[in-house]
Order: sequence, then C-alpha cells, then structure tokens
Amino acid sequence: MDGSSSTRWASKEGSDAQWISVDLGADTPLSRVKLNWEAAYGKSYKIQTSTDGTTWTTAYSTTTGNGGTDDLTVGGHGRYVRMSGTQRGTAYGYSLYEFEVYGAGTTTPPTTPPTTPPTTAPTTPPGGSGADLTDPRKKEIAMELVSSAENSSLDWKSQYTYIEDIGDGRGYTAGIVGFCSGTGDMLDLVRHYTDLKPGNVLASYLPALEKVNGSASHTGLGSNFETAWHTAAKDSVFQRAQEDERDRVYFNPSVSQAKSDGLHALGQFAYYDAIVMHGPGDDATSFGGIRKAALQKAKTPAQGGNETTYLNAFLDARKAAMLTEAAHEDTSRVDTEQRVFLSNGNLNLNPPLQWKVYGDPYTISD
Repeated sequence: MDGSSSTRWASKEGSDAQWISVDLGADTPLSRVKLNWEAAYGKSYKIQTSTDGTTWTTAYSTTTGNGGTDDLTVGGHGRYVRMSGTQRGTAYGYSLYEFEVYGAGTTTPPTTPPTTPPTTAPTTPPGGSGADLTDPRKKEIAMELVSSAENSSLDWKSQYTYIEDIGDGRGYTAGIVGFCSGTGDMLDLVRHYTDLKPGNVLASYLPALEKVNGSASHTGLGSNFETAWHTAAKDSVFQRAQEDERDRVYFNPSVSQAKSDGLHALGQFAYYDAIVMHGPGDDATSFGGIRKAALQKAKTPAQGGNETTYLNAFLDARKAAMLTEAAHEDTSRVDTEQRVFLSNGNLNLNPPLQWKVYGDPYTISD
C-alpha cells in the first residue's frame, strides 16, 4: 500500500472474520494480487472484487495459507479489492506489510468476466516447483544454512537465546540472525516485542538501547541485560518477534530483490545470507553495495544475463566485502557452501545438500 516493509496493517487480535480493502479509483481489469504477510497471517482467506464496494465476487480463495508472501494470479475486474480473512493462522490477528493489486491499466472491464475463481498457486521463478525460497521447506533450508555459518549448528531455533559481543564493533550480537545493539536492529526488535507484549523483561532496556545505537558500547546493558535476554528467549512472543524482524528486515527484502532480479532459490539465499551478515545498506560493504559491484561485472537474468555468471560475480563481490573486516575474513560460507551449490548447478537449492563452513561438514538429506 505504501511501499514500505516497516509499516503494517493489523486487524483486531484474536478475532475472525476481518478484512481490508483497497479502492483503485475506477473499475479496472485485474491480473495479480500480492500479499506480504507479517507473522500474523491468514490460513483461510479470500481475495474479492467489487464495482460498488457492496456486492463482492470471489477471485481467489484458500484454506491452506502459510504466511510469507502470497503472489496470486487473479482474474475479473473491480474498483474495490479486498482480502477477507476467515481463519487466522496464529493466535493474533491478520497483519500485512503490503497489499499490492495489479491490473491492465485501463478502466474498460473485460467483456466476459470469469465466473470461476482461478486456482493458480503463488508463482515462483522459472525452474519448477519449489524454486522460491518462500516455500516453507526452502525457507527452513535457508535458516539451517545461515545457522551453520553463524552458529556452527543447523538448529537455528536454539539461537533465540544467543547473545554475546564478538568484538566486531557492533556491540552485542544476539538471536537467530545476529541482531546487534550497535546497528539498530536489536533496538527495533525489542520495540516490536514491547508492542506485542508491553512490560516484558526487555522493555526497561529500551532507553539504554537507544543510547548505544550506533556504537559498540554496553552502557546501561551488561550482564543484567544478558540475563533478561535469556529469560525473554523462553517466551514464544519474543521468539515470534525475532522471526518477524528477521523477515521484515532481512528475509523479505532480500528475497523480493532476488526475485525481481530473476534469481532462483540459490540466488535468493545468496542475497539473504549477504544481507544477514552485511546489513541492508548501500555502502560498499553492505548488501546494496555488494549487489552494485556485481552488476558492474554481469547482468542479472532479469536483464537478459546468465544466472550462473551473475551469481559468480555476486559471490566474488561478497567475498571481497568480507575480506575488508577481520571478523569476517573466513569466507568459507561462500567458498565451500554457496559456491559448491552453484558449481553443481543446483539453482533450486534442492536436497541433498552437502557443504562445509569453517572446515566442519554439514548435510541436509531431504
């Protein structure tokens, strides 16, 4: 709705049914609706259209929604389009970061609107079923791959409780993707947790987190904060908050950019892993700068380039960025992980997968 993944619409918590509608301003032929769910997603919902905002026609429906991003092919026409949720996928409500509606750009409706709701599933890049990292199994693989490099374990869910200062100038590093007290994402996480659960054990540290943001300082935090973090990590609401912020800041933007660049699951993962380590900025050692460096060497598939050639250029740029920081000088997560999958031609990131990080071997069998 506003092009920002940092804002969201949320329905009343714990209540069915709920809906949100958009006004296109004129009766318009429709081709696509894209829903970018927050953690509170719809398990059963309908996409409906209307010419007057009163009488609604169902263009798409599902009872097996699983969150993430639903990119739906729809037909029909209307001035108004709504997502009508009938069963929540969580105990909370329905919540969307974005509700995008696409059409043909004309006010003339088709002569014979379709009478049967389409059954097209969410789209994926070329390459067959499961090529998209938003597929639940592919996303789980991505979490395990990152965890092998970040935590020397495939059990990424055991990292909710993790917190330490690794000496990289970013203060505390913590949680499932290494939220840092010095880079703002830890502050955003605790704010989100406090929105979900006011008065939680970390809420009192918000002023201190605001003060140390942008530095390596622990002032106002220290061992008491570490203890509070461990306590919060046992709370399912805090675990959900970590996953929310992981998706909002890292997973959703990187996968969306990769899909726009025409990349399959491996390329989407390469973007995600890079943004987790380097952050979403545009300077030379951040994700945006790495992508820009790659684009100077090769075209993306969306630009007509070869995918393998482009990904090799991206991994070269990623490795160069890593070598500028002592804390990241071990580049095995590129050399003996992602480059191995690319050399094998496994653009869809299909198991079985075998790789090494820091010399340790890992396997995902299925």
